Amino acid sequence: MTIELKKLTKRFGSLTAVEAIDLDVGDGEVLCLLGPSGCGKTTTLRMVAGLEYASEGDVFLQGKRVNDLAPRDRNVAMSFQFYALYPSLSVAENLAFPLHGEGLSKSEINARVQRISDTLQLGGILNRTPGQLAEGEKQRVAVGRSIIRDPNCFLFDEPLSRLDVQLREEMRGEIKEVLQDLSKPTVIVTHDQLEALTMADRIAVMRDGRIEQVDTPHNVFQRPSNLFVAGFIGTPQMNLIPATFTALHGDDTAEFAVEGGQTLTVVVDPAIKTLAPGAKVTLGIRPRNLEISTEPVADGLSTRIDIVEPMGAETLAHMNDGHHDLRLVTDWRVPLTEGEQAHTRFPPGTTHIFTEDEQVLRTP
Repeated sequence: MTIELKKLTKRFGSLTAVEAIDLDVGDGEVLCLLGPSGCGKTTTLRMVAGLEYASEGDVFLQGKRVNDLAPRDRNVAMSFQFYALYPSLSVAENLAFPLHGEGLSKSEINARVQRISDTLQLGGILNRTPGQLAEGEKQRVAVGRSIIRDPNCFLFDEPLSRLDVQLREEMRGEIKEVLQDLSKPTVIVTHDQLEALTMADRIAVMRDGRIEQVDTPHNVFQRPSNLFVAGFIGTPQMNLIPATFTALHGDDTAEFAVEGGQTLTVVVDPAIKTLAPGAKVTLGIRPRNLEISTEPVADGLSTRIDIVEPMGAETLAHMNDGHHDLRLVTDWRVPLTEGEQAHTRFPPGTTHIFTEDEQVLRTP
């Protein structure tokens, strides 16, 4: 592994911003640190870069412990949330600036600038200054200045946070394509789950300075390890319903009492056999897994439709069973009317079970 963090911890006085995290990033891998504001993502990135010193633990780059090395000696390339471009220099001069300390010839510097400008489609703006650029152009220049060198790794702090929706979509694809060609370990900090899901090979979900789950985008979405990850990942958010486990029918069909008097009988993970009747749980199901039923069913809940939101090819319905808000996403052709009763169905194998300690109940 070319980036390795061992029990990395950062304290600011009595505040522990990052607590004993273990993480590795392989050569050519893109890993996203994802989490809400204040969870320790940027502090972790800054410790890798050497801009913050670790209170405890170690940072290894290319197998070498770098805790005691200054940022300039770690050979990392970092792109900041605020572009940090030199306002008096042209785009070409901004791109070339990191190369002047490497002893390269003028022809080699010009060749690299040309190559990067071709990759990021900057050829038409090389003579402009940052004040003459649009936001998307500034972002591409900032990325170009990071990747023009040959560092040990690339670090990006909220690289797309200042762009509008359309530019974000364009830049996600462009940056992902560029990173695939670089074959360097890359860490991207973001609070945008779509950004992480589309750009990362793996995602590390953080909360309160700790890593909650590290996995592929697919597994983080489909197989969350705990209640926080389940609720944080996914748009619309996963439906989370407090319930009591009452009975087991066969190996994997469980009966639950839901607050408000309704009973739900649904096929779940066989690990439900480890729970005793009466155990308090939280049921989780994605809005796109819920189905509409024409009549009450044992594996569903009866609700009222509060709000209908057309989303083009799909429709988002906000529903309520009298005690819980539910979100359901269905095909736009399914008729839904605000104020009417509707019955939902939980298809087999789509319901996650979270125990009282907020951990998922799942067979290995």
